[in-house]
Amino acid sequence: MAISTKMNDFAQRSSWIRKMFEEGAKLKKEFGADKVFDFSLGNPDVPPPPQFSEILQKLATEEKPGIHGYMPNGGYPFVREAVAARISKDQGVTVIGDELLMTCGAAGGLNVVLKSILNPAEEVIFLAPFFVEYHFYVDNQGGTSKIVNTTPDFNLDLDAIEAAITDKTKAMIINSPNNPTGQIYPAADLARLGEILEAAQKKHNSTIFLLSDEPYRKIVFDDNKVPSIFAAYRNSIVVSSYSKDLSLPGERIGYIAIHPEIDEKAPLLGAMTLANRILGFVNAPALMQRVVAQLGDATVDCSVYTRRREIFCKILADAGYEFTPPKGAFYVFPKSPIEDDAAFVAHLQKYKILAVPGRGFGMPGYFRLAFCVDDGVIERSAPAFKEAMVTISAS
Repeated sequence: MAISTKMNDFAQRSSWIRKMFEEGAKLKKEFGADKVFDFSLGNPDVPPPPQFSEILQKLATEEKPGIHGYMPNGGYPFVREAVAARISKDQGVTVIGDELLMTCGAAGGLNVVLKSILNPAEEVIFLAPFFVEYHFYVDNQGGTSKIVNTTPDFNLDLDAIEAAITDKTKAMIINSPNNPTGQIYPAADLARLGEILEAAQKKHNSTIFLLSDEPYRKIVFDDNKVPSIFAAYRNSIVVSSYSKDLSLPGERIGYIAIHPEIDEKAPLLGAMTLANRILGFVNAPALMQRVVAQLGDATVDCSVYTRRREIFCKILADAGYEFTPPKGAFYVFPKSPIEDDAAFVAHLQKYKILAVPGRGFGMPGYFRLAFCVDDGVIERSAPAFKEAMVTISAS
């Protein structure tokens, strides 16, 4: 085999979303795009806030010497200060520019952190259902993934987390609002999680980092709030991007922010700065750094996602699907009406509905629907969802 055995295995494990994309392309070609209900991809379609284009056009015309050159690997100092001010508001803890790095999206940021902290075979805990590529990021840096299930409503199972911690545990990754469930972990649960991790550090005489993956922080519903991870635990690190709250996934711009009182702060920052370079990112995109520095607290119009959530949840409820309404992000994660979620997703395709099986997120028996699509696609899908449920029940 020309490619590595590991990458071949990874390709098979990560193929669900790609497979749905390919199936969608076939269906759209055969029946027309307006006849296919594609809820497979979490690719935001809401436009960036208006000031983004204004700032981008202004900065793109600047012709200062060196404007497209290298900057410090952690990012422009003035950009880091501006982003730190925003993070300080979100977290309720004062963060300065020297306590964060600009990165190539949240994915790049997670790889930078994991490369900086992991020794071979050390464990990283994350929670099912989870973003599938966490497995690969941990493996990239020689670590071992350890999966803990959430509760039936997709909240933290604190007893299970505590039981999973060993002397090999080096980090835990949480994602709230969550992809694929839209769940937001309550402040009280995060505070208790912080206590569990503190006790485990003392027991094992080690440092355990809590990584909070937060690209959906600004996309919330029903006046929900995303609690501060920095308020819950000292050895915490926020990794995020502007992919969702500014609808800029293709621009690959994000950041890492560390708690001001984190263990061994200076060596950790030095390791992450070096990792940013030697992983091949070198630095986050220069133009996008300058743009986000001027955007302040701007976000996309979340009322669009709020409206779509209401439409979609009503359609699913009326058709008889079981689900927990999402509190944030732009996904619904219903329970499959049959045990085999992949088989049910294949059944949905007969009605030109594209979804992703829950097993792709480490949670068989469910399926993910992304509602970052035009309202009309959601509205026109209602008869198809109803018929799919009726026919699967009758089979």
